[in-house]
Amino acid sequence: MPARVLHWFRTDLRLHDAPALLKGLELKPEVFFPVWTWDPYFNFECPVGPNRYKFLTESMKEIDKKLSKMGNKLHVFRAAPADLFPVLFKQWNITHLVYEKDPAPYAIERDESIKKLAKDANVEVLDITGHTLYDIDAIVEKQKGKTITSATAFKAAAKDMKIERPLQAPKDVPKADDLKLDAIKKEVKKVKSDHDVNEEHRKGKMTAYDSVTGPKDSLEPPSLEELGLDSEDATTQIPGGEDEALRRLDKWIKDKDATATFRKPQTSPSEYDPPATTQLSPYIKFGALGVREFYWRVVDLMENYDGETSSEPENLPGQLIFREMYFAAQLGIGKPFGQIRGNKICRVIDWKLCNAYDEDGEKIFPRPKGSKEDEEALEKWKHGNTGFPWVDAAMRQLKQEGWMHHLARHCVAGFLTRGQLYISWERGAEVFDRYLVDQDPASNAGNWMWLSCSAFFHQYYRNYGMTTFPSKYDKTGKLVRKYVPELKEYPDKYIYKPWEAPEDVQKKAGCKIGKDYPEPMIDEKEANKECMARMKEQYAKKLYGDSLLKRKAK
Repeated sequence: MPARVLHWFRTDLRLHDAPALLKGLELKPEVFFPVWTWDPYFNFECPVGPNRYKFLTESMKEIDKKLSKMGNKLHVFRAAPADLFPVLFKQWNITHLVYEKDPAPYAIERDESIKKLAKDANVEVLDITGHTLYDIDAIVEKQKGKTITSATAFKAAAKDMKIERPLQAPKDVPKADDLKLDAIKKEVKKVKSDHDVNEEHRKGKMTAYDSVTGPKDSLEPPSLEELGLDSEDATTQIPGGEDEALRRLDKWIKDKDATATFRKPQTSPSEYDPPATTQLSPYIKFGALGVREFYWRVVDLMENYDGETSSEPENLPGQLIFREMYFAAQLGIGKPFGQIRGNKICRVIDWKLCNAYDEDGEKIFPRPKGSKEDEEALEKWKHGNTGFPWVDAAMRQLKQEGWMHHLARHCVAGFLTRGQLYISWERGAEVFDRYLVDQDPASNAGNWMWLSCSAFFHQYYRNYGMTTFPSKYDKTGKLVRKYVPELKEYPDKYIYKPWEAPEDVQKKAGCKIGKDYPEPMIDEKEANKECMARMKEQYAKKLYGDSLLKRKAK
């Protein structure tokens, strides 16, 4: 029987360097169905904000447009994969299901269930590495249970593995045939009626979920309004799509000096137009840019560069290795990687506002409230109202653009956790989960553990000054003036510490501290002193996330 291929688009919204897509085309299929299934898990169980959805839907629309030029399209269904695929297998007489591997815990669990459904339907599954430079499964298997927690350890584990060259985009794809949408809708709706999604999560969200095939059976990517969001709230200036990803990469690569000598810790967190880093992470996250395309474009340039180049891990290839390291650590630990409880590499610290979990390790929803003071402190940090202009500018940039420079991430994370507020990194990670366009469960959780000195990095006594650190990069405070416009008329001398400005200066600037902009929410030095004492005490206990489980078992 000729191959009838269902290609499941997920983390590969591109045509260039798309090994899973090309593997399906190598089967010489008589029909080819590109499908995106809008999994309700990501709408009802995950905190996804409008900026990330805007970026995602723009990327989907571009792929749909490119496939349409080849006589096909991206068939976007509103249904859980486990509900949808058995119906598609049957109605479309599918012989092969092809997709790009995703090493995230939820994706692994989901994909295993899909493989069982495919086996029952006599459908062959081809899961192909393409979202990462290396086969993360193979890396973890080589470790034999030992968790990778450093870039050096990851490089050692991958030393005998090859990073494949990027592949050319296909020039055409076979067409799909009769979609049988009426039969599909009827069968999927019957399945869906048997298990309603948690109504508390679902309320007011994704009204199009009930339609299965979208308005007027269009199978088009949903609008933000269909997802229960207001398009006016999507304020990011980072556009989605493969073409934009390649344009930005080309522009960056043209500056040979910047590419070859890039050292991430030396880039400025105050630069925003353009930023001091590539800002390609959102494109890699959604697969609008192939990670191997990025890697080899940079490596080839560096190998032919006439001059001294930067070295790992600070250079661009080194930054990709950190991403791979987090994927490997996450895969080795599993679901607990994104939390403290059960996480064997994460230190147990007596943070304020830690998440609560039931006996099965699931988050308790809604979570128990902490003290009024701590809950208010978290909200001030979240919305950029701490009274520290540098922190507030970064947090407002995050909410507005869905992105901030990595050193700014360091500062705001340190401020929330071990530096000043002593609030659990889990709560900070949840805020980033919602607002970051480039959010990735492995890198986000990994970075928060790192920056809170819960795992990966342990020098908890090294902290950032909320006024001294930004002034090293920019004494004029242009990031503050951009994202905290209340302070835009302040003299440079007071831009990072406006509370020290004399009353006449505040009046002239049109912003009175305590009225038009908040006073500092804490005494920075005193709070840091208290945090350091508590961190030292907690480190001495040498407790980790899995010790909570062991203690209970006894």
